[in-house]
Amino acid sequence: MNNEQLWQAVLGEIEVNLSRANFITWFKDTFISSFEQNKVIVGVPNAFAKKWLEEKYHKSILGALEKISHQKISEIQYRVELKRDASSRQPINNYSFSNNQPANLETTPSATPESRIDGQKTNSCGLNTRYLFENFVVGKGNELAYAACKAVVDRPGEIYNPLFIYGGVGLGKTHLLQAVGNDLLKKTSKILYTTSEKFMNNYVQAVHGGRAKEFKSVYRNVDLLLVDDVQFMGGKDGTQEEFFHTFNELLQDNKQIVLTSDRPPKLIPAVEKRLTSRFESGMVVDVGKPDVETKMAILEKKANEKNFPLDREVLSYVAGCIQNNVRELEGALNKIIASHQLNKVEPSIKSVKNILSDILANAQPKNTTPKDIIEAVVKYYGITNKDLLGEGRKKELVWPRQVAIYLMREELNTSYPTIGEELGGRDHTTAMHAYNKISNELKKENEKLKQELDSIKQLLD
Repeated sequence: MNNEQLWQAVLGEIEVNLSRANFITWFKDTFISSFEQNKVIVGVPNAFAKKWLEEKYHKSILGALEKISHQKISEIQYRVELKRDASSRQPINNYSFSNNQPANLETTPSATPESRIDGQKTNSCGLNTRYLFENFVVGKGNELAYAACKAVVDRPGEIYNPLFIYGGVGLGKTHLLQAVGNDLLKKTSKILYTTSEKFMNNYVQAVHGGRAKEFKSVYRNVDLLLVDDVQFMGGKDGTQEEFFHTFNELLQDNKQIVLTSDRPPKLIPAVEKRLTSRFESGMVVDVGKPDVETKMAILEKKANEKNFPLDREVLSYVAGCIQNNVRELEGALNKIIASHQLNKVEPSIKSVKNILSDILANAQPKNTTPKDIIEAVVKYYGITNKDLLGEGRKKELVWPRQVAIYLMREELNTSYPTIGEELGGRDHTTAMHAYNKISNELKKENEKLKQELDSIKQLLD
């Protein structure tokens, strides 16, 4: 095999364990630049891809290369470069990577006057000027969404179009959405930020006022459309119809679309299948809950911005107390700062505990049950309880069943006999086999499975 054939085979090996969105995101336009004396140089299109392959997929790439080449690879380097031979730049077999042309961006945006809405500065595009990449704290729960947004800024309208960001309340979806807009203002002023509710209200008013053409002109004559909370379009047939046509026209003209929702596309109720299909046609990424280290970093950054630095012990305590989202985290911080400034005292663990006592008293964590997990799995995979608990041996039923077993064991520490009973009276050995199968897949760094598990866990919150 030559280098091109070898790399195609490597990609085929890697794709099996990745979601299509992740595979396209990180392996598009990659190639083997050099393979000499057991040293491989992999060409990548940008610094984001380079960093991600080095940190996340190096082990998978090394394993695939050694397996297919039958050689021991001593070193792999990732280098930002383009293929030297333009004539050999063929699409990788079977992957159908998009080759859309870039959007026609203005090189010099017009001035964007600022106004104030709810005390926050907003520009003429409707963007909050505080929402920037520079003040967004990146952690394990949001790093993929962050990288995808940065890539959209680099190549708007080309690859991740649409970009669909989903996750729970207060986790930073709107921040990322508007950061894309604020950054792209350097290239174009034809940017519009809206919510699905505002889109719907504007549409209804335009139709009733005989201004449908004006409405279409506003929403379809942009280089970047940012829409928050698209889940609220569910059940609004007229709004969905108009949004479908707006969406299609922008996409056809290679204009970038970024959307947010509190759930993945296929779980939005009462949304037409043709819209769901379009939402899923680009890049779908989730924003998960921040871990303790990320929460501490957020608290430290916010506290420093407010000129009220806190020591690590206090930061660690607050991060451990607030479980749900970044919004609650910032609310707790504001309460701590206000109380200490009012009483003119230095913060300590004791004083912070007193201030947060009412928040902790009201925090009642949900007691998840095996039935909750079954309900979440059924909802995520679009099957019925009867399907999951029945005897069907089709792959589309066996896999959700195994995932449910894994989650019962991992999240609730449920015994194998009890799991078997919950899943239609199955033998405990069946539950053990299913748990081990999913565990082994995770050890292989199966990114698609990780995404599925994270999405189901969000449904349990």
